Amino acid sequence: MSDGGEFTVVARYQVSAGHGDEVAALLGSHIGATRAEPGCLEFTALRSTQHHDAFVLVERYASREAFEAHLASPHFATIVRARIWPLLADRAVDFYQAVPAA
Repeated sequence: MSDGGEFTVVARYQVSAGHGDEVAALLGSHIGATRAEPGCLEFTALRSTQHHDAFVLVERYASREAFEAHLASPHFATIVRARIWPLLADRAVDFYQAVPAA
């Protein structure tokens, strides 16, 4: 797999029971700050309509370096690491690159 080009992250959050509304509010703040990053192409946070404590984040960056810059951003540290992650029962993250059209 190539190391260059667009880089996509899909994160799945299972929030500790009863903390879904709190995480949704925190994600609301995080979305705008992340979308303003120079290398961010897309940042979408989805909340399950059936399981209100389940979220999926779809993030597209211009490069892996842009994603690394996102992880080093102050808003990632203060919102995600400090406030969201402690409320999670489980977290899974997968990395993807687009399959080129033939």
